Amino acid sequence: MMFKTIRKIGVPVAFVASATFPVSDGFTKIIPPSVSSPADVWSYAGVADLFGSAPLVLRAKITSAIALKGAAARPGTTRFYVEGDVTVLIRGTQNVAPRVAWLFDATPDSRGRLPKLNKADVMIAALPVAGRPAEIRLAAPDAQVAWSPALEARARAVVASVAAPDAPPVITGIASAFHSASTIIGEGETQIFLSTATRAPVSITVLSRPGQLKRWAFAQGEIVDEAAEPPAPNTLTWYRLACFLPRALPDSATAELASTDADSARSDYAFVMQSLGACPRTRQR
Repeated sequence: MMFKTIRKIGVPVAFVASATFPVSDGFTKIIPPSVSSPADVWSYAGVADLFGSAPLVLRAKITSAIALKGAAARPGTTRFYVEGDVTVLIRGTQNVAPRVAWLFDATPDSRGRLPKLNKADVMIAALPVAGRPAEIRLAAPDAQVAWSPALEARARAVVASVAAPDAPPVITGIASAFHSASTIIGEGETQIFLSTATRAPVSITVLSRPGQLKRWAFAQGEIVDEAAEPPAPNTLTWYRLACFLPRALPDSATAELASTDADSARSDYAFVMQSLGACPRTRQR
């Protein structure tokens, strides 16, 4: 039996064009991602969480850091007024001055000592300050982190993937699921339509055939290409799915299905999530 999936919805997708790093879609089983090596304590998900949506991503060399006594800071932290030279602007369409200033809440280590900030090389995810190109605001309390070659390389890859024309949209949930059983025992197709931040039409399709490994695909567009490659671990497509989809298919997605079809849809969805693997977040908040 030949399967060809035609999308039931057709809202066009609009993305900001920039550097590439296209992400693959398609059918097949995925090898779960491995844990980050000791040399790189930042997982892909942690980097994507922090740098993927920040309008400014930069590397800076701190030139001065002044502790602000009595400043409103997070409990257990000390607030610093920091200035630094921008050495690399990885992402940003705003005018950014060569030297910028920002506030940073430093957390003491286990011995109660604050980090040495002067001359530190840091990576920053930031927000611009309107009308003040020499000031930035950290995108999160932990958005200033120690620079490393591995961190910069992964941040660059994430930023490029997010800006690519074929970047997958942000997944916000599951809209609906359907299952079609074949006349052949053990053969069937499950379609799971996902809701997205841009309302772009994306879906997951799972195919079962007797004597063959179950196969699945993530697709953007009207037709699922059975010959396409799957989203690889530690790519933006993998991240959007593994880190934001619920671990189990919600009952609302199968409310209109017969019980046997609903069971098949839940089983197929569980297979997809198992194939994607866990979403390790090593980011220290």
